[in-house]
Amino acid sequence: MASSLITAPAALLTPTTQPAISDWTLTPEKIHLNHGSYGAVPRAAQAHQLELKTAMDANPCTWFMGQAAALAGTRAEVAAFLQVDPNDMALVSNASAGVSVVYNSLPFARGAEIVTTDHAYGAVLEGARRVARECGGEVRVAVVPLEADAELACELVMAQVTERTALIVLDQVTSATARRFPVVEIARAAKELGVPVLVDGAHAPGAEAVAVPDFEGFWVGNLHKFACAPRGTAALVARGPLRSYLHPLIDSWGFPHEFPESFDHVGTQDITSWMAAKTSFDTIENHYGWDAVRRYSTALADYGQSIIAEALSAVTGDNAAVDVGMPVGQLRLVRLPAGLATTHEGSHAVRAWISDNLDIETAITTFGGVGYVRLSSHVYNTAKDFEDFAERAVPELFRLATT
Repeated sequence: MASSLITAPAALLTPTTQPAISDWTLTPEKIHLNHGSYGAVPRAAQAHQLELKTAMDANPCTWFMGQAAALAGTRAEVAAFLQVDPNDMALVSNASAGVSVVYNSLPFARGAEIVTTDHAYGAVLEGARRVARECGGEVRVAVVPLEADAELACELVMAQVTERTALIVLDQVTSATARRFPVVEIARAAKELGVPVLVDGAHAPGAEAVAVPDFEGFWVGNLHKFACAPRGTAALVARGPLRSYLHPLIDSWGFPHEFPESFDHVGTQDITSWMAAKTSFDTIENHYGWDAVRRYSTALADYGQSIIAEALSAVTGDNAAVDVGMPVGQLRLVRLPAGLATTHEGSHAVRAWISDNLDIETAITTFGGVGYVRLSSHVYNTAKDFEDFAERAVPELFRLATT
């Protein structure tokens, strides 16, 4: 399916680095347009992790007695990829675990308030609500229009800050709405008021050339999404005096140490996913080049968004294009037909129907009672994947909305 708006990015990668599905174990019978949720792991990293698991199971006594020392080296490798000081970073199982570390470590006073936005990831928001209940406080939610620019987003978030604000929780890249937030600007404004900031950067590693923004506070990010590390690999970065409060979620043998060394003692936890992460980073860098991947994926997302929005607009008579104030490179939104996926449960039902009946994996989200298809692309995707969605899925989405 051709588009009059944009050209498919066929020539952004050299012939020797064209996407090769053989580098991945994704089911070839399915079209995968939802890399942003769970990522994809290169075969080389899967093989490396299997070797590590074999070594662990062959002699668990030696393995686990030396695990803390091995983990310190792994932490340095991941920190190098993220371009942060390894002394500022701990490894955790996912971004939500890193958020929980901050929630469970900081000394929230009675009546403390947490400020976040209506774009916050559901699990992170629920964690904030738990903290507020426990300390008799409140979660204050800034309502930020999807089309808000950086200045307006910053203004609306800071307007919720009061003398009781103990923490501001922000998405660097939002999950349901595929937009950025001006986290550095908000962190600077918050610092002037003495308010710490926690940034949920779940989607940033691999998608951003510099994933960890330069600010004092807390940042968490998943390595299994756009960075393609084995799942269960994430980082928690902490800068500033409040880092001394951080402790692991599980009490183990790290108690004599402070952050981040205290997080290197994880008992009998399987950390082979963390240890194989560098293989994922290196495989993509050596085969494609990370900068080339980002350029290709961004151009492909532009193309996919354009042709799918065109197709949906044509069948519905309504403009399916979405004005996202701070768009993201590899993630895009297209508005679904009116009445479709207007609730969280409804969005899951539509996603499952598309997967089961059309063999297309994608993300269906809802925000403000409006349903969207959230497209995400990576190096294994091609223009044909998005063209196929426009040709086969769009008519079915319209049918589902009108029957």
